[in-house]
Order: sequence, then structure tokens, then C-alpha cells
Amino acid sequence: MFRTFLAGSALVAAVTTIALCIPANDVQAAAPEKVWEWSKAYGPECVFFDKKAGVLYVSNGNNDAMKKDGDGYISKHSLDGKVITEKWATGLSAPKGMDVVNGRLFVADVDALVEIDLKDGSVVATHAAPEAKLLNDVAADASGAVYVSDTMGNQIYRLADGKIESWLKGDTIAGPNGLLVAGDNLIVNSWGVLTGNGWETSVKGSVYSVSLADKSIKPLSEKPVGNLDAMQPLGDGAYLLGDFWVGKILKFASDGSVSEVAALEQGTADFDYDPSTKTVFVPNMMKGTVTAYKIAP
Repeated sequence: MFRTFLAGSALVAAVTTIALCIPANDVQAAAPEKVWEWSKAYGPECVFFDKKAGVLYVSNGNNDAMKKDGDGYISKHSLDGKVITEKWATGLSAPKGMDVVNGRLFVADVDALVEIDLKDGSVVATHAAPEAKLLNDVAADASGAVYVSDTMGNQIYRLADGKIESWLKGDTIAGPNGLLVAGDNLIVNSWGVLTGNGWETSVKGSVYSVSLADKSIKPLSEKPVGNLDAMQPLGDGAYLLGDFWVGKILKFASDGSVSEVAALEQGTADFDYDPSTKTVFVPNMMKGTVTAYKIAP
């Protein structure tokens, strides 16, 4: 997703202002069972669960989402939250969404898609995305092509055969964020219509299906859902969604209906999910934590 570009008291003021806009009865729910928590994360935006290797990768360094400051890194963890290598991949700025393709970890990093060797965490390639404003989430299709959302630029880039270019651009999907490939379609959730005042939106985001063949766009919901970030598949056309500002995990059903799974805290960013254990791995950028919860979607 992102980390707000404010810091210190300015960050607190911004968060408080937005929190006051949320109806109180919209954030009340029981917290899920906490399994473990890593409290030393540094602006964690995304947790990626590498099912094949049985490890977690966490993108750190999002205290300024749009600044190329070189202080970002990827940490590597066991599934019980223990640190395997804290600074496993370094030299990044504000890394966000990730996906694994052919032994490489692809990471969205401000205006470039970074390719990292899974063997040792070394950066093997940096694919600069022309005119990108804020690259966010990453997903790959069956052919190995890699898609990355540009939330601030209202577009999605595609890396194929070593070349990255704008693949889909326009206002139909306002603030594209979370990405998943489902069969012949790219599923996209969105942050919403930005007002020009930071991350404030006039219309909240929703969920869309984009044909990989002809780029046709189909809304999957009849109404706005939230300021969406994380998205994980549940099967049968259902998804887990994360609403960043209200700190909720939502279930988005195949008919477009939405139900609440868990109420967490503001700053709930790009989580991953292990369906075999019903465990969700949640980064919170505001708290600087990564927490595992048991949920019942």
C-alpha cells in the first residue's frame, strides 16, 4: 500500500483528522486471536508468504512512501515470527508489494520494480517504470509477466521479456492498489478517488476484474467498499480485503457483498494469508509491527 509522507506530530494530526471522519459504530468489533507479534519492524508495508519456502518476507522503510532515501529493506522471517535475517535485501527506498516468480522476488519500490534473487537477497535488476508516481502492489500471471499498481498515477504497469511499460491507465479504477491474478483476469482493489489533499478520498475504493486478454474492466461491487490495500484469495470468487484507515479485514464475496472478519487498528496494510492454518500476517505501518492472527473468514 503506502506510508503517509508525514512524520512525527504531523502524522499524528493527519491520522487523527481522518479518524474523526469515521463513524464510531463502524470500527467496533472483537479483535481476533493474536498468535505472535514482531514489534521491531520499520514502516512495514507488506508481508509476503512464500508458501514453497515456508517463510515470510516483510518490506520495511515506508516512513516516507515517495522518497528515494535508500533506507528500505526486506526482512526474512519464519512462520512463527522469528527473524531469520533482518536486513536480507537492502538498498531499497520504500518497498511495498511483493510476489515471487521463477526464483526471484519482485518488489514495488517508489518508481521501480526491483528484482531480487531468492538465494541470497541480492538485487539483480531494477526496472524503472516511466512516469510512475507511487508503485504499490505486485502480481504475476501464468506466463511470468509481472504487474505492478501505480496508486497515485491511476495505472498498472506490466513487466514482460525484460521490458516494463504502462499496461492500463485511466480513471475507471481510481487509485489501483492490491493485485491478484485469477485465471484470465487481474483482480484489482482500489484506494479511491483522491481529492488532492494527501490520501483523502471523495469516493472510497472498490474491486474490479480486468481481462488479461483485452483489458476490459468489470466492477465486482455496485458500491464503494473502503480505502482498500491488502487482498488475498479465499476461493470461489471471494477475497479477503484490508481497509487501511479503519483497520478492518473484510470478506468480499463473489456476489459483491461485504462482511467484517476482524477489527484491528489503523495502519493495517498489505497482509498475507495462510488458508491451511487460517492465519493472517498483518503489517501495521503506524505501529511498526507485524502480527499473526487466527481468523475465521
